[in-house]
Amino acid sequence: MAIKRLLTEFGMGSSLRRCDYTEAAVRAVKDALWHNSINIAELFGKEKTEMLVDVQIGVQKPKSINVSTVSKIFPYGKITVRVIHGGLDIPRAKGNPTVIANAAISVALDLGIPQ
Repeated sequence: MAIKRLLTEFGMGSSLRRCDYTEAAVRAVKDALWHNSINIAELFGKEKTEMLVDVQIGVQKPKSINVSTVSKIFPYGKITVRVIHGGLDIPRAKGNPTVIANAAISVALDLGIPQ
């Protein structure tokens, strides 16, 4: 296989009051997707189902992310979600902190050409 990364897109999402890390991650992924219409597979004569979609999310509490919920955003492709320490928790005078998640989405295809 000759896997080639063809695009990377970035996004940011937040949970203002509920301290919901999964919702912040979902919003970050959607933000990244809304920057782009990912039709790269068609440009190379491939099916969208062949896309290898690598999602990396950074939040302060990585274990708080429901990876399955994030994966369900994508209607096609082979999805891999990795959650790492990153993002921001911004303290507030009262209540939960504001949670900020960062997302990077990379799309690759097997183009069958030597590396």
